Amino acid sequence: MRGSSVGGLALAALLLGGCAAIPGFGPPPVDAYDIGAPVLPDTGRRLSRTQVLVPEPSALKVLDGQDMVVRTSSGAVQLLGGARWSDRLPRLVQARLVEAYQRSGRVGGVGRPGEGLAIDYQVIVDIRAFEIRPGGGDRAYVELNARVLNDRNGVVRASRDFTAIAPVTGSGTAALVAALDRAFQHTAAEIVDWSIGVM
Repeated sequence: MRGSSVGGLALAALLLGGCAAIPGFGPPPVDAYDIGAPVLPDTGRRLSRTQVLVPEPSALKVLDGQDMVVRTSSGAVQLLGGARWSDRLPRLVQARLVEAYQRSGRVGGVGRPGEGLAIDYQVIVDIRAFEIRPGGGDRAYVELNARVLNDRNGVVRASRDFTAIAPVTGSGTAALVAALDRAFQHTAAEIVDWSIGVM
């Protein structure tokens, strides 16, 4: 998922600064954003009796909250001002992966820990990158590592890295979030399709 984009480092720097509080009106508002679940084609391998557990993904501290991350060309990590995720990022990723499995219709059941499923497999995800990378065309970069664990015997069936890059088209925070959403949905769709194939 590559392409040219508009904006650049100046746009990111402007957004990082946030808005100054207007005297007498309190702090500037903070907008909350969400990510979506991909819709997979109703094709491919089906495991009608298989129960899948999706634990909350692990992530480094900077990604284990509601802040949105911008990684500069120097490698510095900055937080986007005036915007945040609607929940902690690992919880959002978990919820949308569960939704993606459900929408696929290709497994018997899927859920989170504590929901009472008789688990066959766990899909364990590590969020390694979920960020905007400015310079030479702003782009969203998402990297997730997924492992398929046989819950019956504790053996990891397979492990794989999934990455996606989506160009930022347009300007403003909404354009940055939309690019992150596209990159995430691409990786999520690949994880669901791949994991069912190795179960």
